[in-house]
Amino acid sequence: MRSGKIRCLVGFVSVVMLCVCVLFPGFAEDANNYSYTYNYDYWKNLRESPDVYRVKAILDTNSLKLDKALNNPQGLFVIGDDIYLCDTGNKRIIQIHCDGEEYTVTRIIDTINGAEPATFAQPTDIFVDKEGTMYVCDPSNGRIVKMDKDCNYIMSFVRPSDETFDPSFAFLPSKAVVDASGRVYAICTNVNKGFVKYEADGFFTGFFGAMEAKYEWSDYIWKMLSTKEQRAQMVAFVPTEYENVCIDSKGFLYATIASFVNHNVAATKPIRRINSIGKDILIRNSANGTIPQGDLEWGEVTGAYSGASRFTDVTVLHNGIYVGLDRTRGRLFGYDSQGNLLWAFAGIGPSNGYFDKPVALEHMGYDLMVLDTKGTNVTIFSPTEYGALIYQATEEYLRGAYDDSAASWEKVLTYNGNYDMAYVGIGRAQLRNDQYEEAMKNFQIARDTENYGEAFQLYRKEVIEDNVGWVVAIIVIAIIVPKIIKRIKKIRAEVNAS
Repeated sequence: MRSGKIRCLVGFVSVVMLCVCVLFPGFAEDANNYSYTYNYDYWKNLRESPDVYRVKAILDTNSLKLDKALNNPQGLFVIGDDIYLCDTGNKRIIQIHCDGEEYTVTRIIDTINGAEPATFAQPTDIFVDKEGTMYVCDPSNGRIVKMDKDCNYIMSFVRPSDETFDPSFAFLPSKAVVDASGRVYAICTNVNKGFVKYEADGFFTGFFGAMEAKYEWSDYIWKMLSTKEQRAQMVAFVPTEYENVCIDSKGFLYATIASFVNHNVAATKPIRRINSIGKDILIRNSANGTIPQGDLEWGEVTGAYSGASRFTDVTVLHNGIYVGLDRTRGRLFGYDSQGNLLWAFAGIGPSNGYFDKPVALEHMGYDLMVLDTKGTNVTIFSPTEYGALIYQATEEYLRGAYDDSAASWEKVLTYNGNYDMAYVGIGRAQLRNDQYEEAMKNFQIARDTENYGEAFQLYRKEVIEDNVGWVVAIIVIAIIVPKIIKRIKKIRAEVNAS
């Protein structure tokens, strides 16, 4: 009886939804423009949340009106209002201009004036500086080509002749970034010593940001006890390669590592921020004690997709929030400057906002752009009202508008009352405004022990300072009154004795 009622209810709901979709087709279309969004709470349990992003546009062969279909695109770069797309299989770069909601192809770059060879073999990545100078990774030709904004050849960064570069390896630069001084940092296939670094004049200055080798102590001990022949058959303890790299507005490199054993994800630190001396300085102070690593639950999603998140790219917004692209499940993970997960969304699948094989990530303002090499398209996401409020609250706090920040976080809570970061944001704003007791309450809700401890210390100090007069008076009374009583008793005893 009960199951029959449930079937009737499901049938009724289905009919209603069908009628809505028929009468209001825009409803169904808009519903398909959102991706499943979630976060993790203090206990590392997954919690669904409102969507932070929606699909704004999808750039593909048809929408861009290209003369031939996109073929195995591998690289994506954004500067200003221009998008540069490496159409790798077609040996060209497509420049796309954004004008509000319109995306128009403005140039096809397939020839380098004055270069030899004058065409690309398989361009995998591009970097463009403020002057329009382009740096293109062309691994099949063993070079990084530098050309001006009019595609006139300037120079090539080629295989280092230095003895530190193994001569048995081909020079295959797959990704590259350039700092404000024109220094080039390249990721090369089969090179595990870090980035290959060049000065602006093309001089190779060595390797930068090399990763430490990872190993298990049990494997190390076993290797020490093994024979020479057994050791030769074992896997060497060597550093892994970087997967991708981007550079933020302050000149720090953000790099991703996607090759590691699942249980070693925390030790690997798959997202790193590298300073000028090659050290990882990414802050990892999340409230629930996890590092930026993507999904915390590794169960199977669609059969073949299981295991840890593996970040294939990362991009950094102007407000210090950075986003990692997970190739395992096709998800995007946003983190604040302290390493707290703000949101996660998207996935692998055929719907809008999902991907077949995501390989590159960029941003234009707050919009996020994901290149899908198998789907041969670029999906552009724009923030929802909920997502925009998170950005607004974060930026208001950074510029010192603490009251405004707290008010914005309060609005976030109207969308999602279980959003721990909103309580932390309100608490931090109250802490800055010397509202220690109120801050303690919000940190307690979010179970942020570190900030709660700081607020408690300041609150305790404030209470003591406000009541120091009473404290001193009580101490004085506690010391003097017993002496007075003792003196009175002594005098009374003397009087009685006389």
